Amino acid sequence: MLGLVGGKDLREKRVDEELKDRMKMQGWLVGLLLIGVAAWARGLGLVSSIHIIGGVIAVGVFLLLIAVAGLYMIILGLVFIFQFGISCSCLAINLSKQTDVINASWWVMSNKTRDELERSFDCCGLFNLTTLDQQDYAFCTAICKSRSPTCQMCGEKFLKHSDEALKILGGVGLFFSFTEILGLWLAMRFRNQKDPRANPSAFL
Repeated sequence: MLGLVGGKDLREKRVDEELKDRMKMQGWLVGLLLIGVAAWARGLGLVSSIHIIGGVIAVGVFLLLIAVAGLYMIILGLVFIFQFGISCSCLAINLSKQTDVINASWWVMSNKTRDELERSFDCCGLFNLTTLDQQDYAFCTAICKSRSPTCQMCGEKFLKHSDEALKILGGVGLFFSFTEILGLWLAMRFRNQKDPRANPSAFL
């Protein structure tokens, strides 16, 4: 009977160790995925801002370091708080706030970046609300302008894409933040536990 209980405990410990290994593997995969996608987007010219690419790669490297070091209790707690807050913000932001952010970003961009976006999205101008918007529309070089006298405004396309992207990012972020809570709980529960395969008479 004692042997059966001991065998059950050993199996449970092994299952928990496997769960911790899977959480570590998840950290590796997410980190490598972020670095790879950022490098791919930069290589194809989908994103021209080096600051955005650098930020995504930095987050990927940070996650890889977490997976290598295994410092789950402190770091995963901080990552959970940060990721949970960002995910809730992504899901809570409304269209008027998105419009404000797009407006502010558009006029900070260089002319080259604006031209790249207009060609990529096949649109002209932003929202056509001011004289500056109308001038921007007049200098547009998108293909749609040669096909018809009027092009769709970029602001409408940006809003559609940003709304979809924010919902997806918020949902995925919430999902992974709760898996991080599971990892945090496992790390707290088994942080001082010996390896069941180790010599039981050893001090550590």
